[in-house]
Amino acid sequence: MLHRKLYQICCEGREISVFLRDQQRWIDRARILDIEGDLVTLRYETDEDDEICSWEEMIRLESIGSISQKLASVPRGNVEPLVSDDCPEAEQIRNFPSDSTSD
Repeated sequence: MLHRKLYQICCEGREISVFLRDQQRWIDRARILDIEGDLVTLRYETDEDDEICSWEEMIRLESIGSISQKLASVPRGNVEPLVSDDCPEAEQIRNFPSDSTSD
């Protein structure tokens, strides 16, 4: 099941976070480049001191403990979110009036 899900994420090119249980660490903002047998190739960047490093890492499928992905983000505060013209109406974020009712 995990293999199929990883393949789907790879085909869609989505960015994910991967927890490696054997190393007890997270790899954030990674993309799956390839899946071959039980090897998964990831590409990600790290910000170290005054440079940004790009990494490509091959990990075994059995080392993956968890995968997460960001679905959406909205800035905090009183900011009107940007909505694309081609965004389906069912997925749009709407501002609803407050629950104050008057008789």
